[in-house]
Amino acid sequence: EWAMWANEQALAAGLIYATGGIVGVAGQFRGWQFAAFGIAAGVFVCLLEYPRSKRGKGTSVERTGQYCFTVCVKAFGPLTRNYYVRAFLHAALCVPGGFMLATVLGCVCLAISSLIYLSAAIHGEHWEPILPRTEPPKRIGESIKEPPQNPPPRPPP
Repeated sequence: EWAMWANEQALAAGLIYATGGIVGVAGQFRGWQFAAFGIAAGVFVCLLEYPRSKRGKGTSVERTGQYCFTVCVKAFGPLTRNYYVRAFLHAALCVPGGFMLATVLGCVCLAISSLIYLSAAIHGEHWEPILPRTEPPKRIGESIKEPPQNPPPRPPP
């Protein structure tokens, strides 16, 4: 599942991009406007990428406090579910970061996550929200009727 890797990479890229933007604005480097854009783009990417997608197979572990972000991301429908859209969005957001040294690392990381999302889209993946279960999970302990009487190693019956 490529999208799982892209999600982790993009979240880290958003944090790096925003941090580089903060450094650029605080230091008032030449072209600090690109750094201000880096802060806004980094925060936007973090908000978009914080909710994890449901995995195709196996269990999906959601992040702490993910539910409210999941509802927001789910509200935009196909714009946020489609990984082609995310790939091109991340590619477009990373371009201004290449014009300033403080944001170049975030730019490169976001470009890599864009390529991973493009690969996920080519493989037919899409974002699926992790929603709370409607029925409680089955308890394993109820299937055991009576525990063994003697300790291991047990003799064959």
